Amino acid sequence: MNPSLPFPMPLAEKYRPRAIAEFVGLERPKRILSKFAASPYSSAWLFVGPPGTGKTTMALALADTLRAELHLIPSQQCNLANVEDAIRMCWYVPASGGFHLVLVDEADRMSNAAQLHFLSKLDATAFPPQTIFVFTCNATDGLEPRFLSRTRQIEFSSYGLAPDAARLLESIWQREANGATAPNFARIVKDSANNVRDALMFLETELLAV
Repeated sequence: MNPSLPFPMPLAEKYRPRAIAEFVGLERPKRILSKFAASPYSSAWLFVGPPGTGKTTMALALADTLRAELHLIPSQQCNLANVEDAIRMCWYVPASGGFHLVLVDEADRMSNAAQLHFLSKLDATAFPPQTIFVFTCNATDGLEPRFLSRTRQIEFSSYGLAPDAARLLESIWQREANGATAPNFARIVKDSANNVRDALMFLETELLAV
């Protein structure tokens, strides 16, 4: 932690939504996943959308809501060995007694061997018990049709997000800026192409300049 900063952590982490209902916009994903979280079951999901729309953060919020045991396979690390390790853990009873949640970031960049291994495990006969898979990707071009057919796809879109994102930036500024003159929040969101993460990083630099 840097004591010279006016806040103890990056804004994107400090104000990261922890619950499904806390997300800006994303009404359809929130509605679907709220209903799913109320009655969860073993399944595979694919969150598709541009960077900064909250795909990974939503998956983490889902894991928190379910109190699931989380197994994260980061971007660029989705190879056969890591996939086998994660799935092996899913055959044990989760520490919480509920579900395992395997989160695969940027699944469209996984190795061919990893994708083929997932194909074999996402069939009903080989699906690990009490396990939820969440894959995120910016586009589905790198994923096989057979893989896509085994997942429930949710689109994450930045369309219509700008007003809510601008209000979020304004509320953060009011908490963090100690009365300093506010920037143009709508302009920040527009310049960030409705990418909330990028907008928060820009706002962070504005706060440091106060």
